[in-house]
Amino acid sequence: MKKAFTAGVIAATAALTGGVLAGCSVSTPAPAESVKTTASPASTPDAAASPAAGGGTASQGAKAAGTREACELFNKLVVDYAAVSPTDSKGYEDVYLKAQDAKDRVTGDLQGLFASLGLLAIDHSAAAESGGKPARESQDAVRDAVFANSAACTAEGVTLRL
Repeated sequence: MKKAFTAGVIAATAALTGGVLAGCSVSTPAPAESVKTTASPASTPDAAASPAAGGGTASQGAKAAGTREACELFNKLVVDYAAVSPTDSKGYEDVYLKAQDAKDRVTGDLQGLFASLGLLAIDHSAAAESGGKPARESQDAVRDAVFANSAACTAEGVTLRL
């Protein structure tokens, strides 16, 4: 039963990841406008550039920090993933669930970071039961998502880790 569930989750995640990553481009980073879409539409250009100087509210500051927070969370989840014992399928499932939750809280190309990490974690969970390793395609999906989002995260002062 557990293997059937895991196989179903892998298939669903692979289909979802394929759709999310299809919009990601490794050679062309996301345009700067996609990062700015999280800013409040009521803000003036000066307020959007500097919420503190423009007297922005705390919610405006939180929205502007969304990309940075997402990038930092991705790095934390990568550390959590790396800390899981190679035979601990439950540990990988926990990382998968955290990645899915994070994917639901972000928009645009940033979803690809968490979708790909979730795919890798659930793939590794299935392989852990037999002592195997995740498929190369799962690892490549994470790498591609990191490259696709590196410019947006670097602009926020965060270097993505693999």
